[in-house]
Amino acid sequence: MSEPLAILCNEPDRYAQAEQFAGLLQSPLLLNQTPESIVEYDFVVLFSSAAIVLQQTGRKAPGPIIAEFTEGAVDHRRKFGGGKGQMIAKAVGVKAGVYPRVLDATAGMGKDSFVLATLGCDVTMIERSPVVHLLLQDGLLRAQEFARAGDAELLQVIKRMQLLAQDSCQYLESLSPEQFPDVIYLDPMFPERQKTADVKKEMAAFHSVVGKDEDADSLLPLALARVNYRVVVKRPRKAPFLNNQTPSYQLEGKSSRYDIYTVKKLPDVLPLAP
Repeated sequence: MSEPLAILCNEPDRYAQAEQFAGLLQSPLLLNQTPESIVEYDFVVLFSSAAIVLQQTGRKAPGPIIAEFTEGAVDHRRKFGGGKGQMIAKAVGVKAGVYPRVLDATAGMGKDSFVLATLGCDVTMIERSPVVHLLLQDGLLRAQEFARAGDAELLQVIKRMQLLAQDSCQYLESLSPEQFPDVIYLDPMFPERQKTADVKKEMAAFHSVVGKDEDADSLLPLALARVNYRVVVKRPRKAPFLNNQTPSYQLEGKSSRYDIYTVKKLPDVLPLAP
């Protein structure tokens, strides 16, 4: 029976970083192999010259899982995605003059945080999985390098995103009242969320390598005690309420919904951070 994860490095300049990460995870470090040829492990974290990715092994494995902010669907949404009219913007409360400070307590690959940052919010992202944190950190660094070469707007977006490697419950418990975010955003992993092949691939890989968010219910009451205005929970459309708590109201789309738990009304003005 194969093991779940190994670290793979085929790039000499990345060897020290790969070795350090393998030590952190206490996972084997493989050198100069291809993911297709590996049968002893289900997945590898691949350190290449271009990026750090999570790759399923074997000949018929799907493509790599990568945090990408400079091309594809995420970049298209930044440029053409509907701005403040998007459902996530309404859920968080973004509108002209109102740009809440958001804590994304289940950052994952950072896609929703990126959308909120494009809308003008400062976003603190918390990710406790070392693998997912590494992928997201690498995506942000690559986006920053790309932006510095000539995309000033993207650079400002990336600067609004802060990533921390921590358990969200521990982070929330450490906050003093003056540190409370305006909005806490939760999108815990849920085994039935998905329709597209990409989401299925990403979620299946995360469930295998990271595990499910079995303690997600405990996040909601803690978030409600550590937020200034509201907690927003993204759920598959037919999923039960997080912690079985009925929200103040909901916004529903075709495949997912936003459950909004209001603590107090957002003010009419919450300016962009300097």
